[in-house]
Amino acid sequence: MLRISTKGQYALLIMTELAEHNPETYIPLKLLSHRHNLSTKYLEQILIQLSKAGLVTGLRGSNGGYRLSKGADQYTVGEILRAMEGDLNPRTQNDTPAVSSVGNDDFWNEFSTVINDYVDSNTLEQIAEKNRQFNGYDYCI
Repeated sequence: MLRISTKGQYALLIMTELAEHNPETYIPLKLLSHRHNLSTKYLEQILIQLSKAGLVTGLRGSNGGYRLSKGADQYTVGEILRAMEGDLNPRTQNDTPAVSSVGNDDFWNEFSTVINDYVDSNTLEQIAEKNRQFNGYDYCI
């Protein structure tokens, strides 16, 4: 079953935030943690995994933090999710269905193609741009 974990969801959220900032600026871990109400330890686990995948660059020290390794338009949502989740195929090799899937293989293959095509057709820049366009709700007293 295809299920995106909270780590995968937070990874996409954090990557989107990094995409909304100056690409030359490192965003401190504590700031990212505070903005999203996440423990620094949990967020660090996510960022380490993203760093190992080459998606973010980290810098230690007083001016340290994290930033994207390349332009936001060069990332796909699929690339980010796969870094956290692995294969996005709804039926993995480990699935052992109770009912034989003979005759349904074409359906599952097409379903997998639709999912992968969708996440690969959306870039991080597209998501960041939608966030930039959202001005928030007007709140008047």
